[in-house]
Amino acid sequence: MSFDLDALHAAVRAHARVTRVVIADVSGSSPREVGAAMLVWGDAETGGQSGTIGGGALEFSAARAARTQAAPRRLSRHALGPELGQCCGGSVVLLSEVYDARALEALTGEAVARPVADAAAMPLSVRRLLDRARARGERPEPQLIDGWMVEPVTYAARQLWIWGAGHVGRALVDVLAPLPDLAITWVDTGVARFPAQVPDAVTMLPAAAPADLVAYAPPRAAHLVLTYSHALDLELCHRLLSHDFDFAGLIGSATKWGRFRSRLRALGHAPDRIARITCPIGDPAFGKHPQQIAIGVAAQLIARRTGAATETRERA
Repeated sequence: MSFDLDALHAAVRAHARVTRVVIADVSGSSPREVGAAMLVWGDAETGGQSGTIGGGALEFSAARAARTQAAPRRLSRHALGPELGQCCGGSVVLLSEVYDARALEALTGEAVARPVADAAAMPLSVRRLLDRARARGERPEPQLIDGWMVEPVTYAARQLWIWGAGHVGRALVDVLAPLPDLAITWVDTGVARFPAQVPDAVTMLPAAAPADLVAYAPPRAAHLVLTYSHALDLELCHRLLSHDFDFAGLIGSATKWGRFRSRLRALGHAPDRIARITCPIGDPAFGKHPQQIAIGVAAQLIARRTGAATETRERA
């Protein structure tokens, strides 16, 4: 998990005063991990919240306390079973911090490190942690260390380009946009093809010739091709194979993919290169409704990412 500065800035702009509650430490079983956070604002009747720290009773209690919190920061420990009646047998430490526009000015850099109690000089352990992460080009894991909370700042670790704003494209954006560390670029042939409201994490790109934009996509981006036109789908696949990508998925049947393979070979692409495109996308067993397709595709993308992360850890 990481510190989503963009979400916090947006919440403060909208509500002026926002309390961020983050899981700072965990002992035993817990519904969420260290670094999971939620934002709380307003009162019980007119206020709201976003994000989640998991566990109905824990979250309800923490949100209620956050709405009446007067201190700029507060650290509290909660035994999930005895105190809150939850099935989890562990305990969590929560850090609740109140932010307004002035408090946000102190949040800079690639990691947010701050004391959880009275202001104090940064301990050597925290300084070494940050220096080591910087030297290795890594991001520190969220953790409570020697009275300081350290969290990496959220950034878009993966770029996803969705080609097509029809029913399936819209369902995909609805499902994928809330996922952390994902930046979505959404392309179609005109503004009218898109919904009136687009999530903040999504960059909308209307273009009369969408395939021309492939050249501007990062070489390690993932792509989902699902336009209203088979001809445009084919052209996008052709351009992607001539470019580079981490993953490319094409919506369609086995019959469509068979025809596309033949045409892509005729365009000069080698069979092993063509095989890098996945078609159909998602899990056909989920069904053909746009939301069912979107759920299957989201599961496919998450499985690829977590599988790669596991493989990286095993090699380390």
